[in-house]
Formats: sequence, structure tokens, C-alpha cells
Amino acid sequence: MAIMSEESFGPVLGIMPVRDDEEAIRLMNDSKYGLTAAIFTRDIAAAERIGDRLETGTVFANRADYLDPGLAWTGVKETGRGASLSVLGYDALTRPKSFHLKHV
Repeated sequence: MAIMSEESFGPVLGIMPVRDDEEAIRLMNDSKYGLTAAIFTRDIAAAERIGDRLETGTVFANRADYLDPGLAWTGVKETGRGASLSVLGYDALTRPKSFHLKHV
């Protein structure tokens, strides 16, 4: 289904049964996009293990409704370059300037 492999914007949720975590990870990574993944589980350690293997810039566990300004918002693959939010995002929006001054 296109909804499972194309980038969508809006309140869209694709649900698909899988045999196990390995199949879920393989299918989730089978996309040219990689902005966000949401994992819903009672086992937070499993969410961290699965999330670590996902080709995505952001992983949510038991939510997909909040961006923490202290964490980078970034994507991988064809989802974009760079980062927004966090120190990384703010650094990308600034341009440093150096002054080398010698008092005479």
C-alpha cells in the first residue's frame, strides 16, 4: 500500500500486522524516507532496541504528538538534511564571526 511506503502529511496512520519485531523493523526500514517512527508498547526497553535499529531521525515511544525543543528534529534518507530544534538546529541557523583584534 502506498500509505505504508510514501511520505504522508496529516493525521494518517497505517496499521499492518507483522509476525515479529524483525519483520516490523525490516518493513519500517523499507522506505526511501526516514523522518519519524512511533512505537507503541508496554516494554520501553523493547522500544529502545527497535528504535535503535530504525533508519529514522526521530523515534517516539507511546506517543507521536510532541516535539521536545531540546532534542534535534532531523530526518534521514530522502526526508531532508540538517536538523532543527536543539543546539544542533540553532547552530545551523547562525553564522559565527571571528574577530582577531590586537590593541596598539
